[in-house]
Amino acid sequence: MTDKVLKRKQLLKVKRKLRTRGKIFGRADKPRVSVFKSNKYFYAQAINDELGVTLASVDGKKLGLGNNKENAKQIANEFATSLKKAKITEVVFDRNGYLYHGVVAAFADTLRENGIKL
Repeated sequence: MTDKVLKRKQLLKVKRKLRTRGKIFGRADKPRVSVFKSNKYFYAQAINDELGVTLASVDGKKLGLGNNKENAKQIANEFATSLKKAKITEVVFDRNGYLYHGVVAAFADTLRENGIKL
């Protein structure tokens, strides 16, 4: 990719991220679940934006799981158990500028299957 195309793609991702992030806010009773995906791994965390505190997190790298749909489902199962331990049943989903497709959608659907309301 040329430098110009890469900068344009990065700019569009930042705009998507800011557009969605401006509309959602996590509280103690309904934290924000933010996802991040790298080329190799998938990460998620539940954040209380009022206090700026992470309530629960999961790391695909520590679990030894890569960035694909099957592993995203396993990561979501692990994350759902950590949310239930923290007595969190309802969250606000922050896709962090990523399209709601593929790994991000599989993660969110598996959270719903585990009883977490999005």
